[in-house]
Amino acid sequence: MRLTTFAAGVLIACGAATLTGCATTPPTAAGTLQARDMDRARNVIFFLGDGMGINTLTAARIYAVGESGELTIDTLPESAFVKTYSNDAQVTDSAASMSAYMTGVKQNNGVISMSGDTSALQPAADGSSRCTNGAPVTTLLELAKARGLATGIVTTTSVTDATPAATYAHACHRKLQNQIAAMMVPGGAGYNNALGSGIDLVFGGGAQYFQPLANGGKRTDGRDLLAELQARGYRMAQDAATLNALAPSNQPVVALFAQDDLAYDAERDPAKQPGLAEMARKAVALLGQRGKEQGFFLMVEGGLIDHALHGTRAKRALQETVAFDAALKAAIDEAQKIDPGLKHTLIVATADHDHTLLINGYSPRSGPTTPDKPGVLGLVRSLPEGKVKLDKDGAPYAILGFGTGEHRVQGSRAAQAGLTDAIVSGDDYHQEAAIHMKSETHGGADVYLGATGAGAELFRGTIDNTRVFTLIKEAAGW
Repeated sequence: MRLTTFAAGVLIACGAATLTGCATTPPTAAGTLQARDMDRARNVIFFLGDGMGINTLTAARIYAVGESGELTIDTLPESAFVKTYSNDAQVTDSAASMSAYMTGVKQNNGVISMSGDTSALQPAADGSSRCTNGAPVTTLLELAKARGLATGIVTTTSVTDATPAATYAHACHRKLQNQIAAMMVPGGAGYNNALGSGIDLVFGGGAQYFQPLANGGKRTDGRDLLAELQARGYRMAQDAATLNALAPSNQPVVALFAQDDLAYDAERDPAKQPGLAEMARKAVALLGQRGKEQGFFLMVEGGLIDHALHGTRAKRALQETVAFDAALKAAIDEAQKIDPGLKHTLIVATADHDHTLLINGYSPRSGPTTPDKPGVLGLVRSLPEGKVKLDKDGAPYAILGFGTGEHRVQGSRAAQAGLTDAIVSGDDYHQEAAIHMKSETHGGADVYLGATGAGAELFRGTIDNTRVFTLIKEAAGW
């Protein structure tokens, strides 16, 4: 059967008795705190550094605390390596990889939380879905809602982007952001009924997908989804001050701080856009109160790590990784207030895929980057003299580079003889790439996963990304 719009397809699919992909069943007795094993994780916080591959994580550590230092993610007591390939590709995109984490099902690149046979078809010219096959599959957030838990998403990208969308939406293509936004609005056309009364907390960007063209948005159906959410009892926050002013309440909350993605952490106006750590801390505090009886599920994404890497802006990528790590620490600290010792809280931090960032040469240990020391962002130097090393063309080269990207020197690098530490460590410097591309690409290497709290010991060895879904369910007793 050909679906004219994906939203209608989801509603039909969720109503079909043969589909188990939409979690619309009410909570069972096993879902109550009294009936559950008290050693289970009743709070689950899933941290996702978009594109935060091993090299990015290593370079960010050196950038922030030096080679021998530790980031918060380094201190998590349990760890694993995660295989990230998608259903149809050796190198995954964010839609397929995050959907695998959230559903336990391998997806084709571009698909949001659908069955493995779903074709990722580009939207039609009018923006509508051309989905012809496949069915929704249940996400961790939907499972949490079905069991009566409070739920939330926090991101530095649009809340309709691939990573956050995979927690609450079902789409044949990640570009269907207008339809994905509608899936979040209780009672409205295209709503994902598997969300029950709705997501309890949403922090991020992407206001344009909730507003009509007349209000400066991108919706062609004339709907003002923010007004609809307010009519359904949602509180709103527009900047850092209104976010910080939010008090614990039974009312859900939506806070969209930008029309599209938020600004890079080092470039944002802190009065207008809160940092990821602020949003994560507030989210844990609010959900901890709202879900104090049954627990909560929260997803936190550092989405701009990926954006900076695609742009071969290594300094911004490392800064975003450090901001992500600060958010992880903030969430752990806040969760400890609610659940001392994290006896009933599982925190998992990982990445959805790698990038092609490279750490080159045999440079001396640099220690952290400071205003007068470039650190890992500088030029490769020799041991033990510390002199700038030259390539076969007689030109210096940077410690960090990329396998693919737009800044590729054609032919001899002799013209790069004037490179300095100041140049290659600049805020807007684009590191050189081996292969010339319009934009840097993802990489296919395994990614790191760290875990702490209740059930963290389940995460070990080398596992598939779909296995993460199963282990979280096991830890939580879902």
